[in-house]
Amino acid sequence: MTRDEIAVFFARRQDARARRDAAALAADHAEDCVLESPWAGTVKGRAAIEQVSRLWFEAFPDVTFHEEELLIDGNRVAQIATVAGTDIGGFMGLPPTGKPFRLPLVYLCTLNERQIVHERRIYDFTGMLVQIGVLKAKPV
Repeated sequence: MTRDEIAVFFARRQDARARRDAAALAADHAEDCVLESPWAGTVKGRAAIEQVSRLWFEAFPDVTFHEEELLIDGNRVAQIATVAGTDIGGFMGLPPTGKPFRLPLVYLCTLNERQIVHERRIYDFTGMLVQIGVLKAKPV
């Protein structure tokens, strides 16, 4: 893929995130793609990746992603974003807290034949749990 094609590919993903379309996001992944995430751990396969996105959208139905920067180096892409939402749907099987979160997020993706073959998501999972009230932080 050319640099411009990759930029269009990620713009389409941004649109799918805005629509909370887990199926469209998963369709961009290779059938045997590996996803690494602080919350989901390591999952393999398009269907499992779709389920991770679907559970995220159910827990945080108002979630927004603000894509800030897209760095492209050959077939490797780093997307820097801010994610924000409210624990309205309940996260990890827990009752909803109604509390909001906001945190930086980085997607590291490797592309092959117009699909994501590996994706790593980097964000402060513990900080998110503190923000939504699932974990308590000790005062300093």
